Amino acid sequence: MNDNVLKPITRNEIAQKIAQSIEEGAYVNLGIGMPTLVANYLPKDKEIFLHSENGILGMGPAPKKGQEDWDLINAGKQPVTILPGGAFFHQSDSFAMMRGGHIDISVLGAFQVSQTGDLASWHTGEPDAIPAVGGAMDLAVGAKKTFVMMEHLTKDGKSKLVEKCTYPLTGLGCVAMVFTDLGIFEITPLGFLVKELFNNMSFEAVQAVTQAPLIKGN
Repeated sequence: MNDNVLKPITRNEIAQKIAQSIEEGAYVNLGIGMPTLVANYLPKDKEIFLHSENGILGMGPAPKKGQEDWDLINAGKQPVTILPGGAFFHQSDSFAMMRGGHIDISVLGAFQVSQTGDLASWHTGEPDAIPAVGGAMDLAVGAKKTFVMMEHLTKDGKSKLVEKCTYPLTGLGCVAMVFTDLGIFEITPLGFLVKELFNNMSFEAVQAVTQAPLIKGN
């Protein structure tokens, strides 16, 4: 058996890992893109309140195909469902919730996360890139905890966990946990602490493709 083989999990499996890490009673914002998958895996026996910055609180899982209501969308213009007791309100009130520290967890995508918890998620700096920050800056610093959901490597094999971000920053020192398709990593004063590696991958195999140094967990 080759201990250096990478065995990533799927995006849906990452979403399941994040859903399992959210405590009951939490108010959670799921960012545009991959993070919206988390809504489909929240335990039905837990009361968790999903928030969208366009002015929704109390979202449920994505609607089944053919049952979409295009008057009911999240900030990423995806159709959503509303649970009993859900609420709609002005976008300014929604941002007041985000900026006022009323969101317990934000789950955001990212281009890079540094070992000190800096987040780069809105612009690669490339000449043909279209920058789109949306509410990410408000969520990154306004939420009590920020989780990042992303693939571990770029399409050309570069690590997204880095010692220092080279892309324009969304927020400084704001990330608490990173969930990738290779493992779960906690930001600590010493750097990336490995909480879990998936599919019995070795620490050495994951470290070999990670630009920043990793710390072995217990």
